[in-house]
Amino acid sequence: MTLQIRISWPAGHTTATLDETPTSTALVGALPISSTARTWGEEVYFDTPVSTAVESGARQVVEPGTVAFWTEGDALALPYGPTPISRGSECRLASPCNVLGSLDGDARVLATVRDGDPIRVERVEV
Repeated sequence: MTLQIRISWPAGHTTATLDETPTSTALVGALPISSTARTWGEEVYFDTPVSTAVESGARQVVEPGTVAFWTEGDALALPYGPTPISRGSECRLASPCNVLGSLDGDARVLATVRDGDPIRVERVEV
């Protein structure tokens, strides 16, 4: 089954395709979510009502456009470039995160998200 979500903020939107994992299933079950965007270097993250454990495939260094779940903060993390702890141009998350899938299209669209923006995540029926 394909899980697709739409992430919207005042200056734009993007979609993402998620793999079926325990965390992505929990996230989709909680949709729609409205939250407040936070930025950390070239990463957007925001609180969700989901709380889950670290999965076996959790990673700290990911590709730009990865949809990750930060279990320590119950937050969705969307890196599109280096963070304050990155080495070089890598996307290094604050700690190992569950990898849920990836953004469809250019992850740099997230550069238009401003700290404090309202952000909404909803399921896209495919």
